[in-house]
Amino acid sequence: MLSVDLIYLGNEKDKHYNDAADEYIKRLSAFCMFRSKNLKDERLSPQPSQNEISAALEKEGKRILESVPDRSYKIAMCIEGKQMSSEEFAALIESVPQRGYSGVSFIIGSSCGLSDEVKSKCDLKLSVSKMTFPHKLFRVMLLEQIYRAFSIISGGKYHK
Repeated sequence: MLSVDLIYLGNEKDKHYNDAADEYIKRLSAFCMFRSKNLKDERLSPQPSQNEISAALEKEGKRILESVPDRSYKIAMCIEGKQMSSEEFAALIESVPQRGYSGVSFIIGSSCGLSDEVKSKCDLKLSVSKMTFPHKLFRVMLLEQIYRAFSIISGGKYHK
């Protein structure tokens, strides 16, 4: 069974978003070994300089890279990444074991994004839209798309 890791920064306290995320995580248990890793984001001043942001991204990036399991296909979620249809996304997930990986890791950065180091060490940069979404909503959206991908792979009715 494929391992799927969601590594994200920031602490989500809104019960509604957490409940929605938990529902998709429960559904995913039928298809994969799912793990969610919530990492602490760096605190920034109210109006951070570019140097402060860069230093925070570097510190966050080190924690992210330490959290990625070995032999995992790494996907950085970033606005400049490649966009895919749900079917293409499902095909990508389905191909991960044939590529020699034991799992796939999705990485969501902080509100300032991801460090260049993290992006460069990932196998794919992926974007779900050119639009910007709040982190608490995006985590649920990504979980839904991962569940949809497994539904497509298994021939389930959810995607129809």
